[in-house]
Amino acid sequence: MADARSKLIETVARTLGVPPLDEREIDAVLTLAGAAAHGTGDRTAAPLTCFLAGLATGSAGRAETLERVRVHVTETTPDSTETTS
Repeated sequence: MADARSKLIETVARTLGVPPLDEREIDAVLTLAGAAAHGTGDRTAAPLTCFLAGLATGSAGRAETLERVRVHVTETTPDSTETTS
C-alpha cells in the first residue's frame, strides 16, 4: 500500500508543480490528521484540517507548519491524543 501511496503522492505533486512530500512530512500530515479526527470525534475534521494546514505551508517549512497546526489541534480539542497514524 505504501508503494501505491508513494506513486500517487509523486504524481499529484508533479501535476501540481510542487515538491512531493518527504517521509517527515508524510508522518506530520498523518499525525495531524489523527489528532484532528480523534480530538473532535469526527473523522471529517482530518482532511479539512490538513487542507487548511496545506494552505498555510507554502513549500518552505512544510513539516514545521504541520507540526505547529497539530500542536494547536491537540491543545484545543478535548479528546485529542498524541498518536501517530
